Amino acid sequence: MSAPTSSVRPRPAPEAPGARGATAPRPLRRRPWVRYALRAASLLAALGLWQSLTVLDVNLWLRFAQFPSATDVVREFADRLGTGAYWQDLTDSLSRILTGFALAAVLGVAVGTAIARSPLVSDLLGPVLEVCRPIPAIALVPVAILMFPSNEQGIVFITFTAAFFPVMVSTRHAVRALAPVWEEAVLTMGGGRGRVLVSVVLPGALPGILGGLSVGIGVSWICVISAEMISGAYGVGYRTWQDYTIVDYPGVFVGMTTIGVLGWLTSTAVELAGRRLTRWLPRTDRTETTGRPAPARKEAATP
Repeated sequence: MSAPTSSVRPRPAPEAPGARGATAPRPLRRRPWVRYALRAASLLAALGLWQSLTVLDVNLWLRFAQFPSATDVVREFADRLGTGAYWQDLTDSLSRILTGFALAAVLGVAVGTAIARSPLVSDLLGPVLEVCRPIPAIALVPVAILMFPSNEQGIVFITFTAAFFPVMVSTRHAVRALAPVWEEAVLTMGGGRGRVLVSVVLPGALPGILGGLSVGIGVSWICVISAEMISGAYGVGYRTWQDYTIVDYPGVFVGMTTIGVLGWLTSTAVELAGRRLTRWLPRTDRTETTGRPAPARKEAATP
């Protein structure tokens, strides 16, 4: 006769003090004004370093003896803001950028989507585009001069070419990366190819498309300035090159600063438009993008 066995339940391991109900530590978030103050301080520090190196005529590995000081550039900038030529150049460069970039955005998304969705289009256009894609857009200046009757159209063509390939490639990869289950669900519920394109393909590929647009606007600025230096009659790039030929170095830095500010503004505009179009996407940390703390999530109650 065997002795009765009693079922022994294992005791749960003791919890660490404060472990119950504890949540993962949240990243430290700075207030918006602190972030803006840090950005302004970094810009002022860079300007102060520039001023110090030029005033002291530092000539070590880098030579700053003939470098214009920050105050010289600011003074020249203030003088040119009151002239009509400065605003004419700025308007011409912006119109060329916006025209070429708008064409590249529309055609880049359309061609990238068609290549990703259609094997026939991929076989017909893919080889040609892949051969043309490694060619720098600025190398097409002679082609633009031969093809177009005016320099203005040639510069817009170069700007378009510079932005087209980043948009097209990003769109192609984003569309091909979509999971087929969503398309199959729409087709099962009776939707056609147009419905799939509008409801699944374009919204799903939108983050990748916006990445290509952000890269394309930056490359467009590089190429339009170079094209204006070579074959332009007006524009920020043309004026910067003219200042260099007459040894007006403060004017050169005014042009460089103008290019940087315009590029930053247009890139920021594309980024803000992308955030507004993708508000439905989850945000891991809104503090990094908007400066506002992310809303607190409700934790599930533990028994």
